[in-house]
Amino acid sequence: MGTPKAALEWHGSTLLRRVTGIVARATGGPVVVVRAPGQELPALPRGVEVTEDAREGRGPLQGLAAGLAAVGGRAEVAFVSSTDAPLLHPAFVRLVVGALNGEHDVALPQAAGFPHPLAAAYRTALLPAVEELIAADRMRPAFLFEACRVRRLEEAVLLADPAVAAFDPALDSVLNLNEPADYEAARARPAPEVTARCFGALRRGLGAGRDPLAIHAATLAAAAAAVGLELDEHVVAALNGDQITRDPEVPLATGDTVAFLAADAGG
Repeated sequence: MGTPKAALEWHGSTLLRRVTGIVARATGGPVVVVRAPGQELPALPRGVEVTEDAREGRGPLQGLAAGLAAVGGRAEVAFVSSTDAPLLHPAFVRLVVGALNGEHDVALPQAAGFPHPLAAAYRTALLPAVEELIAADRMRPAFLFEACRVRRLEEAVLLADPAVAAFDPALDSVLNLNEPADYEAARARPAPEVTARCFGALRRGLGAGRDPLAIHAATLAAAAAAVGLELDEHVVAALNGDQITRDPEVPLATGDTVAFLAADAGG
């Protein structure tokens, strides 16, 4: 790629900031980033944790082991994503995590004819099995799937979910950026289509008849700019009616509704 994927620009933010934000929105956390030893990372939101691979360049199972160890004891299920998945949608994450029932250890999406182990949900109790495979130098995810109970989520199952069908009908959540051309093509797509609303004095400033607005915005800052606002101490946003934030880099996804409200300087 020529530039570390984690730090690649994505609509005013970075790939890593976007992916961690989407996963946090969908799961409620904890969110853990697994990095190579000594790897520099771009800025991350408050609450995101960082852990390190025991050894660099050993493939996805090594990173999976580090991540499962970091969240073990705090979560029974972990959604695992690569850094280079900027079109990941919260509805897709929620579906995959929710698909992991008591009869299975892994919920593995199958899209475009391929399994996607870096867009899947794993039981954290799989850590000993993963560590055994690493010790035996059996580093392919397929070896793990042979040793545990896997629920394979075919495209028809994924698209049976109304939210996924509405907001991610092409299953772009599994799209990875492996080459510069992949990044350029994905970056050239329109930003997510979201709905912006303003209330109180902010609505009066927007002008009659212009609320709500359908806009394209990948971050909260971009949504605010689209309605002529700046996220400062006088403005607060409510994402989908619940998450209250002023963080300009909070990632938005297709179908989101952002409500802007006036706030006291100290709010």
